[in-house]
Amino acid sequence: MDRVKPELLSPAGDRERLEAAVRYGADAVYLAGKSFGMRSAPANFGGEELRDAVTFCHENGVKVYVTCNTLPRNEDFQELPGFLAACQEMGVDAFIISDLGVLAMAKKVAPDVERHISTQTGIVNFAAAQVCWELGAKRVVLAREVPLSEIRGIRENTDPGLELEAFVHGAMCMSFSGRCVISNYLTGRDANRGECAQPCRWEYHLTEAQRPGEEFTLVQEEKGAYFFNSNDLRMIDHIPEMMEAGISSLKIEGRAKSAYYVACVTAAYRQAIDFAWEHPGEPLPPAILEETEKISHRPYSHGFYFGGEPGQTLDRSHYARNYELVAVCEGREGKCLRLRQRNRFFSGETVDILQPGKESFTAQLTKIFNGDMEPIEKAPHAEMLVYWETDEEVEAGAYLRVKKQKE
Repeated sequence: MDRVKPELLSPAGDRERLEAAVRYGADAVYLAGKSFGMRSAPANFGGEELRDAVTFCHENGVKVYVTCNTLPRNEDFQELPGFLAACQEMGVDAFIISDLGVLAMAKKVAPDVERHISTQTGIVNFAAAQVCWELGAKRVVLAREVPLSEIRGIRENTDPGLELEAFVHGAMCMSFSGRCVISNYLTGRDANRGECAQPCRWEYHLTEAQRPGEEFTLVQEEKGAYFFNSNDLRMIDHIPEMMEAGISSLKIEGRAKSAYYVACVTAAYRQAIDFAWEHPGEPLPPAILEETEKISHRPYSHGFYFGGEPGQTLDRSHYARNYELVAVCEGREGKCLRLRQRNRFFSGETVDILQPGKESFTAQLTKIFNGDMEPIEKAPHAEMLVYWETDEEVEAGAYLRVKKQKE
């Protein structure tokens, strides 16, 4: 098998997150219009917003994949043809599709746009992957439950022109390939139509029919158990194995996550992919791995890639937050950098700075001023303008983080 450098595919829930993905090294982004995508919580992209997004990405050499991976009902097929055709006219590079009817329609009304089969379809073997190719798909996004050993078999037994995509980082769904009905049962919000309320992250207790109202804990603690609460996926230190298995696109989960999250994870995986490609056989530098600890996350796992499963964290649902984003740089004015506050920070604190295409570094906030250039000891107000007198070279759009003290 020829060695192929994999594509880095990042999420874009709105324009800010899209720009973060592009600036921090994504080869492609996936996003949604206002309909037919599996994430309704993010702002997503209306007609002209989508057109502008495609233009921006293509100007920066980045591809755009539009999610059409909900499970559509009959009435959805009235609006769908026009949407698909409009996407083709805008220059969208691919559709991400889970439904055979949508696949056929996309092939008919938007033949110039590649068709990628969504992880929602649940492709776990070479026979299903090959059928997708024969039906007109350029790529299949494999089910998250497929181990690397079986991905190799899929690659070896499918047409060489078929691309394989797999998730490399982010939240894991406790249900097979994301096909879950718990949200629909408990809240009336259909997870398979982009409206998941994430009840798998809730705390649960047990009751018994003969003792209504009496709750029993599911672990030997006062708290209940989070027994659906899957750990997060992180494969940044196993990219060479994913490349060797024949995966051609590595996908970061997170269209509902912040722009900072998208920037940080994209930057880390950009560095990791480049390092694995340029230094085969060498271990990943610890500094690259450390970047994935600078975003909020659940306990990490390797998913299903090496057998077994991601595991669940039963005693809590909250995220680990080792670092806190405190400001975004808006550019330089004379001797000062102009910062926009995101969380409270103090004069004298050490900040860790992330900017595109460069290794992160630390610096001290020795002299900070408010918008009237009056010296201040802290920046406590949301979105306040702060000036930082420094010779450090920091570009607009850079993120400033502070390492949190362990409790």
